[in-house]
Amino acid sequence: MRAAAIQLNATDDLDRNLSTADRLVRDAASRGAQLVALPEKWTVLGSREQMLAGAQTLEGPAISWARATAAELGIDLLAGSMFEREAGAEKGFNTSVHVGPDGQVRAVYRKIHLFDVEVDGAVYAESATEDAGEEIVVSELSGGALLGMSICFDLRFCELYRILALRGAQLLAVPAAFTLPTTRDHWEVLLRARAIENQCFVIAPNQVGEHPGGLRSGGRSMIVDPWGLVLATASDAEVAIVADLDLEAQRRIRRRLPTLERRRPSAYVWDEVGAGVA
Repeated sequence: MRAAAIQLNATDDLDRNLSTADRLVRDAASRGAQLVALPEKWTVLGSREQMLAGAQTLEGPAISWARATAAELGIDLLAGSMFEREAGAEKGFNTSVHVGPDGQVRAVYRKIHLFDVEVDGAVYAESATEDAGEEIVVSELSGGALLGMSICFDLRFCELYRILALRGAQLLAVPAAFTLPTTRDHWEVLLRARAIENQCFVIAPNQVGEHPGGLRSGGRSMIVDPWGLVLATASDAEVAIVADLDLEAQRRIRRRLPTLERRRPSAYVWDEVGAGVA
C-alpha cells in the first residue's frame, strides 16, 4: 500500500489551514496514496487563546471536510489531531480521527500523554486546556491492515507502542507538532526506535516553521519501515511525502526476527517508584 504524510505550517486561520490541507491531501491521493495522514493541530495552531477560539466538536467543519474528502478520493484519511471541545466544557481533548474511504469515522483517539514540559526556556502546559484520553486505539484500514493511533508527545512513551503492536498494529501513526529543538535532536531517533522495536511502519506528519504565539515546529515529517529505514522525509516546506509500504516484507521481518514472540512478560515486574534500585 502507499501512504502519505502531510506537513503543514498551521496558523490560527482555520480556512487557510483547511485550504492547504485539502490541496496537499489531493496531491497525495493523485500520487496513489491510499492512506493520508495530517499532522497534530492541523486545524488551528497558535496561542492558548487562539486554540480555544478554534476548538471544534467532531461534527464541526474540520471532520465534516475530512469525511467528505475521504469519500470523494476513496482514501483512508487520518485527520491528524484537532482541539476537540464540546460547547460549555471547561477543557477539551487533543483528538485524532480516522475516516475511511466510505466517509465514515472508523476510530477516534484522544491523546493520552499531555505535553506539560519546558523546552529551551519555553513552558508548555497542555493540561491547562485539555484533558488526557484514557483509551488505546487500533483502527482497521480499508485494505485490512491495522493502524495504531498516537499523537506527538506519546512518542516518548514506548509502552503505548508495544501495546499497539501486541494488539496487531502494523502501522503506527504519529501526527505531531514537535518543537524545533526536539525535532532536531530527538524526532528521528524516536521514530526509528518505535519502528524497530515494534517492527511496524511509522507514518509521522509533523508541523513546520513558526506559528502564532511564538511556537516553532521542526518539520522533517517521515515515513519509516519496520527495519528502521527512513523511506521518505519532508523538506522544510508545506508538502506531501509518499512511500510504498511492503506489508509482505514486514511479515518476513517479524518471522525471521521474532522479537514480539520472544517477549517474557513474566519477567517484567513493575516495581513501586524507587523499589528495587540498588
